[in-house]
Amino acid sequence: MSNPGLPRKSSSRRQSSEFASFDDIPEAEREAVDLPSGPSANKMAWFGITAIGLLIGGIGILTLSRLASAPASNAAKVLTSKPASKAELAKAKPAPDGRVLNHYPYKEAAQGNLDPVTADNSIQLHYKAAKAYKQMAADARVDGVLLVPLSGFRSTQIQEDLFFNVSRERNQRPQERASVSAPPGHSEHHTGYAMDIGDANVPAVNLSQNFESTAAFRWLQANAARYSFELSFPKGNEQGVSYEPWHWRFVGDSESLATFYKAREVKPQAN
Repeated sequence: MSNPGLPRKSSSRRQSSEFASFDDIPEAEREAVDLPSGPSANKMAWFGITAIGLLIGGIGILTLSRLASAPASNAAKVLTSKPASKAELAKAKPAPDGRVLNHYPYKEAAQGNLDPVTADNSIQLHYKAAKAYKQMAADARVDGVLLVPLSGFRSTQIQEDLFFNVSRERNQRPQERASVSAPPGHSEHHTGYAMDIGDANVPAVNLSQNFESTAAFRWLQANAARYSFELSFPKGNEQGVSYEPWHWRFVGDSESLATFYKAREVKPQAN
């Protein structure tokens, strides 16, 4: 995130000739002018040099004064992109309902409530969501559709790495990063109820909007509600999050339903 600086001209020639006499300067670089001699000429030269020095100094002081008094917003215009930083995110003013950059706050699921949905235990969900997903995947397989879990529960620490590290790699501002990834503490994945689903037959489009062209997405659209799963971020969602056809959440009991909808009903407190 280094700010672009102004190119610096080489000062080697100036430094090498700073204390050189006129005779030390190559003839080709001298001005062929007839200089007057005598005391009057010396005085005139001295006054001329002094006047030029004062003029240059005055212009420099005026320029620095204007730069110092210029609004900070003018300097900010130089930056075309600024990666997200923890300090900048901390300055983001939360909404009355706790949102940061349009994402709602969520608590981490307790480890004791998580069950694996993959054979190697690498992806876990809240045990109720895990049970529902396993049944959904089994029924989809009967219909010839191979659902594959890509991501499930994420701790706040993992989300912090995803948000800030990827932001730096892609040179994204917090607002830009938040359109595709929630800030730490504000991801649905913290709850254990949300997951990313792909199509095992078309892995090239997983985690991209092209996933909507797969048989897996069409099957989910037609059947996911039977297993209490819904699309978290459809096209034109009110949170302003990018369309994510692969991101689904479980809302099959009172706790999961309240987790995703109660926060949206919080009203600003009166002053």
